[in-house]
Amino acid sequence: MKKILILSANPKNTSHLRLDEEVREIKNTLQLSPNREEFQIITESAVRVDDLTRFLSHHQPTIVHFSGHGSGTDGLALEDNSGHVQLVSTQALAKLFDLFQEQVECVLLNACYSESQATAIHQYIDCVVGMNQAIGDKAAMKFSVGFYTALAALRNYEDCFQMGCTSIDLQGIPEYLTPAIKIRRRRYQTLQPTNPVKSDKDNNMSHDNKGWQNRSVSIGGSLTGSAIQTGDSNTANINFQQVSLPAPASVNIETELNALREILANLETSDRRKIDNAFEDAQEELKKPQPDKNEVGKALERAFDYAKKAEGFASAMEKLQPHLTKATAWLGNNWHKFLSLVNLTI
Repeated sequence: MKKILILSANPKNTSHLRLDEEVREIKNTLQLSPNREEFQIITESAVRVDDLTRFLSHHQPTIVHFSGHGSGTDGLALEDNSGHVQLVSTQALAKLFDLFQEQVECVLLNACYSESQATAIHQYIDCVVGMNQAIGDKAAMKFSVGFYTALAALRNYEDCFQMGCTSIDLQGIPEYLTPAIKIRRRRYQTLQPTNPVKSDKDNNMSHDNKGWQNRSVSIGGSLTGSAIQTGDSNTANINFQQVSLPAPASVNIETELNALREILANLETSDRRKIDNAFEDAQEELKKPQPDKNEVGKALERAFDYAKKAEGFASAMEKLQPHLTKATAWLGNNWHKFLSLVNLTI
């Protein structure tokens, strides 16, 4: 059974949204399905920041759905004790979902400008949906209906996302490209990537949102030589070995990332899933026609931030050195800092 936790907030000092109607439509969609016994819906309204940890801990959801206002990089708009806006930051949300990554499969942020929060949460949660710009109340509601219609038919999360976008488009609303999905395909999954929803309609056409509000709220170095590592009772000399980087064009970055991942897989660490998530993100970026090297570098950096804390990392350095050297060459000058992790320098 998938447990769906719907969280909503419409603070007093923000424009009115028809959140109750959205919840009703989601419930009706699932209750009319022949697979309704596969789902349990839990709703919590007027959500305060302090409620988040309590609700996630108590309900143990599979899917977390937030409906309300977003404020871009400033965060999502929840309520304070007096019912007014209290923003919860992107960083805080990411840390929260880090604690619940073993149970939560999907997070849906049905709020304006929530793609930045989706990206941050995706470090820990395999599927996250956010909005890349402002979205009208009506479009947001139609997306929810489409998403849960596909879910009720036991479709995968990518299909649910596509159905949500199509539901907006079928209504003639030009915001069908506003939802954005961040999804990680595990090695055990055999899902084929689907094409994003396309339409011949001009995405720049004016939005027909009369009587509907949108869901946004406005709120006024390099290393050289050798180093000495000291501890409580030991002093050890660490010598940095000088290396030359190969030509970037000669590097098969997918091969090097796979080799690094396999070496790190032998480490004993409680952060195993976080390391795997980071490598999945890097490999997802490499599937794009023009992968962003900095995005690959950031993902690899996250993986090593966790791996270097593991017992036995030092003993793996020799195996890591040739592969990290080639990966660094492919990534470019901004990522030479990786070499210091395995006692190398250029």
